[in-house]
Amino acid sequence: MARLCLGPLLRYVDGSSATVWVEASRPCTAEVRCPSGAHGTARTFHIAGHHYAIVPVTGLVPGTTEPYEVLLDGTPVWPPPESPFPPSSIRTPDPEVLRVTFGSCRWAAPPVGRKDPVGPDALDTLAARLAAAPDAERPDVLLLLGDQVYADETSSAMRERITARRGFAGPSPRSRFRPDRADPIGSQVADYEEYSWLYHESWRDPEIRWLLSTVPSCMIFDDHDIIDDWNTSASWLAGVRATAWWRERLLSGLMSYWVHQHVGNLSPAELAADPLYAAVRETPDGTDVLRAYAAQADTHPGTVRWSYHRDFGRVRVVMVDTRAARVLDEDGRAMLAPAEAQWLREQALGARNGCDHLLIGSSLPWLLPHLVHDAEAWSAALCRGRRGARWARFGERLRQGADLEHWAAFPESFQALADLIAEAGAGPGAPASVSVLSGDVHHAYIAEPMWPDAGPDARVLQLTCSPVHNSVPWSIRLGFRFGWSGLGRFLGRRLARHGRGPRPRLDWRRRGGPWFGNHLMTLTLHGRSASLRVDRARPDGTGKARLTTVEESPLTTS
Repeated sequence: MARLCLGPLLRYVDGSSATVWVEASRPCTAEVRCPSGAHGTARTFHIAGHHYAIVPVTGLVPGTTEPYEVLLDGTPVWPPPESPFPPSSIRTPDPEVLRVTFGSCRWAAPPVGRKDPVGPDALDTLAARLAAAPDAERPDVLLLLGDQVYADETSSAMRERITARRGFAGPSPRSRFRPDRADPIGSQVADYEEYSWLYHESWRDPEIRWLLSTVPSCMIFDDHDIIDDWNTSASWLAGVRATAWWRERLLSGLMSYWVHQHVGNLSPAELAADPLYAAVRETPDGTDVLRAYAAQADTHPGTVRWSYHRDFGRVRVVMVDTRAARVLDEDGRAMLAPAEAQWLREQALGARNGCDHLLIGSSLPWLLPHLVHDAEAWSAALCRGRRGARWARFGERLRQGADLEHWAAFPESFQALADLIAEAGAGPGAPASVSVLSGDVHHAYIAEPMWPDAGPDARVLQLTCSPVHNSVPWSIRLGFRFGWSGLGRFLGRRLARHGRGPRPRLDWRRRGGPWFGNHLMTLTLHGRSASLRVDRARPDGTGKARLTTVEESPLTTS
């Protein structure tokens, strides 16, 4: 009899349909049933010894909430008997109000004993709150903006499994790759099987498993889904490609991302039209088909798109791949390859006259503290040779050592995104707000750009929320705070002048934060009005945690 190994994850939901992702223990037919008669079935597909299905559910009614059950070969497997959680349900979105909760960077290692070394998990805490009050307000969608798993920072339990499998795990889990030394992969994950362990560790957490079964989710990768500082530069890439373990690690990471995250981002219609999904399902073992696709993504990244968009009534969400789509040659360095940049432009401008709010999901922040921005642009100018070969070598060491690889480290791409946002947010038919939703930097803040001229009509904001469950050293906290200060800004300008690089044609200011700890942000969008709430997970003194609001403010009004 087939068992449910992982899931269910409720992924896509619109007014009449949904998709539910599952992993089963053997080949079978997965089925989702609702009391109203809404249902769907799908046969599992096979990847590297694992069996998955994404079930399209049809027959849903707009504006309703339906409990559902999952069956494998006709046998009910979800919800589990005597579950402490409310029944998993599919809620079709309200066309009037949309609540979007987002964050990034969830290190899923379970705490040892009662104390969690990085503080309460914000997603766990959200799940507990929703389970305790199932009829209360809840998100309509979760946007998970990268680092859903940490392939390079494994837990003690994962290290034990890796050691048992390989015999010796190697150096500590937080050792960092350096291109000047061919590090063994050590206690980092090595292949598809070990990636599957990561997802099991993360998504079998009881609170997370229930939360993801009842709140739809959209996901995009960041570096730790593959490796820290993934695709920082051409020099970084050449160094890591010289190691014996990199190719298997990368291909396995992309394959596992496609299986566990990417296919769930697609609508039923997009799945039906996707040639890779069809090819994987049509063969008894889709491993080689998917592996060839991952290899193509590595060698010809311009031919593979991980970015996607979703429309929720009059709200458009554009999730942008800021890792695999990069151009790393110093002479043409760009955050997005030309085809990817054109796709983003089409999605952003396509929202005009048809949406009230445009949300751009970028795992990496667009607007950073001024000193950090200028340091990244300075290193980019040095690496391009603006101060000579010696400074170029220093710039590369600085870029890799200090993780200077956000939008600011791609100055032309930074300005191109600013110009696109200004165009999308200006004129008749422009949305009321354009928000760039980001994570990565292990703290939360709000920043607002200011154009030298009139600027766009829309309210434009950078909303950064990270981590969901991780930590940041005190030295880095002080650095980010200092980066927003007047003295930090002065030092940044001095660096920029030394680098002789172009200055951005806009300025920005901090509107909220920085906040440190494990956070979630929630946007509530109603017509052309928008409001933001920032919640932090804190211990409540009883061994549990609760979400406390640290900021709540309107962003736009109708």
